[in-house]
Amino acid sequence: MIKIIEGGVCAAKGFKANGIHCGIRHNNTKKDLSLIVSDVPAKAAGVYTSNLVKGAPIYVTKAHLADGMAQAVIVNSGNANTCNADGIEIAEKMCGLTADALGIDKDDVIVASTGVIGQPLNIKPIADGMEELVKGLSYEGNKAAAEAIMTTDTAMKEVACEFEIGGKICRMGAMGKGSGMIHPNLATMLVFITTDAAISAGMLEKALKTDVVKSFNMVSIDGDTSTNDTVNILANGLAGNAEITEEGEDFKAFMEALNTVTVSLCRMIAADGEGATKFLECDVNGAADEKTAKTVAKSVICSSLLKAAMFGADANWGRVLCAIGYSGADVDISKVDVSFRSGKGEIEVCRDGAGVAFSEEKAKEILLEKEIYILVGLNSGSSSASAWGCDLTYDYVKINGDYRS
Repeated sequence: MIKIIEGGVCAAKGFKANGIHCGIRHNNTKKDLSLIVSDVPAKAAGVYTSNLVKGAPIYVTKAHLADGMAQAVIVNSGNANTCNADGIEIAEKMCGLTADALGIDKDDVIVASTGVIGQPLNIKPIADGMEELVKGLSYEGNKAAAEAIMTTDTAMKEVACEFEIGGKICRMGAMGKGSGMIHPNLATMLVFITTDAAISAGMLEKALKTDVVKSFNMVSIDGDTSTNDTVNILANGLAGNAEITEEGEDFKAFMEALNTVTVSLCRMIAADGEGATKFLECDVNGAADEKTAKTVAKSVICSSLLKAAMFGADANWGRVLCAIGYSGADVDISKVDVSFRSGKGEIEVCRDGAGVAFSEEKAKEILLEKEIYILVGLNSGSSSASAWGCDLTYDYVKINGDYRS
């Protein structure tokens, strides 16, 4: 049984966090430096952007996680530290400053950055703010840490849950950021997950890589894959369960908890897309296999025409079929059914690949809601998948037209 609880990245035993404004961002009302620390060294794993242009912190973090261990996560917002000649050097310095302040090994520090690409990251504000950041670490510091990684996000994103493994109560928490440049492959945005469950480094990596295929890989805001997308997880084992070293009931329970956390973040990130007014979920059922279901769901949620139609509360179901048609999935269009659902009800708009009579007024009422579900029935099997996104609005262009200013 999984129970949603408070606490974010500090919900699990032995994790402290903090977030401050150190001066990377010009706006001194916005925090820009975040820190998560485990009381003891933790097993760790990560997945990263598929973009060939990668932020310097990704290279440093991957090197530091080569041994499957970490104890701290340092993150700045306001500057992505990407495409900078001294990027690696700065990322390593961030780790060194953190390690020195905490009295741990530099190679046990994960580093991440988010913000504008191609602008040198000044290490001085980070160095000057490190004492305050570390001094303020707290087992209740999750919200400050989550706030400090926000860029164009309008809402803080965190979640935590409680679950049982081998008779021991375990906890898992996470924080994330992301509202634009989200169209991942193997990872997404910035997400940091903490747990006190005991699990081997190998199984932790397997769990994360298995999960992101069904969670973060199924989110799309704008079709752009960021240079800094990162998901990291730390497991310090302080819950006291027998270490998970192989597949079985314990690993299954861990995976269920992980998916609960990641899907919650997926929905939060999709709902907070840049300029978004509506959260969109595409649920595909009756697919011949899971790959087909995922391909169709992702294609629909990525369609700019469909996203624009949802913004305008226009039940233009032809755009759903269009997205299915170019998805590359082997689908019998003559079997496809489409419905739209929200808190105002559900309406069928397409059956067996052809339009059906429906009330435009009722459809408008349904699509004016803040959460819209696009239901696609392929009627060719028993597999299913979901994808998450948001509508495409005028404000998206405004935000990204002057992002650097």
